[in-house]
Amino acid sequence: MSDIAKARRNGRIRRHRRVRKKVHGTAVRPRLAVYRSNKHISVQVIDDDARVTLAAASTVEATQRSLGGGNNVAAAVRVGEMIAERAKAAGITTVVFDRGGFAYHGRVAAIAEAARESGLEF
Repeated sequence: MSDIAKARRNGRIRRHRRVRKKVHGTAVRPRLAVYRSNKHISVQVIDDDARVTLAAASTVEATQRSLGGGNNVAAAVRVGEMIAERAKAAGITTVVFDRGGFAYHGRVAAIAEAARESGLEF
């Protein structure tokens, strides 16, 4: 890993720690955590008190891989809709958004907007 890549990764981790100081998921209002890599994007609905993942969605899943690439805004919208459906099936209507140290822009914002439009409240 190059020095620039290490600096970017460390900066993201530092930002993520700063966000996590303020954002905590409970059983009533779990945390919607986003992770974005160069090729894929994944989202989890987490109850931090019980340390349990209640719902998850990703572009790595077979149904999403067949629809095309996982590193664009269209894929992020699909994952946002999918996580909203799975969260509602688990009985979750409101969540706290955790951007994971990533900028609220592009794919991360697309997930949040798609989940909101699909019925999740932030």
